[in-house]
Amino acid sequence: MKNINRSPLFYVGDKYKLIEEIKQYFPKKIRHFVEPFVGGGSVYLNVDAEDFWLNDLSYYVVSLHKLLCSFVGRKEEFFSKVFEIIDRYGLSCSARGDSAFECLKIQYPKTYFAQFNKQAFLKLREDYNSSSEKDCLMLYVLLIYGFNRMIRFNQKGAYNLPVGNVDFNQNTVEALNSYFRLNATKKTHWHNEDFEIFINRLNLSEQDLVYLDPPYLITFSEYNKFWTYREEQRLIDILDSLDRKHIKFAVSNVLHYKTKTNEIFLNWSAKYNVHSIKSNYISYHDNTIKKFNEVLVTNF
Repeated sequence: MKNINRSPLFYVGDKYKLIEEIKQYFPKKIRHFVEPFVGGGSVYLNVDAEDFWLNDLSYYVVSLHKLLCSFVGRKEEFFSKVFEIIDRYGLSCSARGDSAFECLKIQYPKTYFAQFNKQAFLKLREDYNSSSEKDCLMLYVLLIYGFNRMIRFNQKGAYNLPVGNVDFNQNTVEALNSYFRLNATKKTHWHNEDFEIFINRLNLSEQDLVYLDPPYLITFSEYNKFWTYREEQRLIDILDSLDRKHIKFAVSNVLHYKTKTNEIFLNWSAKYNVHSIKSNYISYHDNTIKKFNEVLVTNF
């Protein structure tokens, strides 16, 4: 994994651990690399292309990417602003060698970061939610210190995750440094819209690749709960449309999970190339690791 760049959003379900396996099926030369479900961005960060058209339905995910990209070439200013927030609220920061949390390791060997940061995190969360103009930098800090480093809002639009058992550590610093370095040379175009609308507005050709990592119909997580059979049908319809135009696509999905089978995708995929991917699935509601049948389907 030393040669793989990880997204500093640490997105649940991203392809960081699978990118080497998936990437081997990608074309050697790509003009436009298109991701309708970019998520944390671990895939595009590890792909070479002339430019990158990146989209996600989540306004917050796209906003965080745009925030980070705005600091390309001035990462020192970014770290300075993040550390100012950390210090203002009294959060731990092991990346700087902070050790105030050490006294809790014996009493709380598995949750000492959470115990130390809980009150500071709740205050940060309260201030972020009560602000009329949401500070995206504060949201990024909440993401880093939040449970499972997820992005979740309630029906009133308030960020509502509890504190997590992690802090701003060296892994975060390394992921950010890689992100700033890679995006200094990548031509990225960010969009926040429905995947079908996004794809249809692009003028694509045979030299391009559309990679899709949609929500999985038969698995249960915070990011999949609004994905229905109708969405799955729209997905395969747009993929068939790309194929008719001789535009290359690669799509990740799950055929079997526990006792469930994604019949609609399974039947559709039979007319393309199906590559089995070794994978583990971690659910927000159940943190145990479960084996399941993930595949990469390509039309080339």
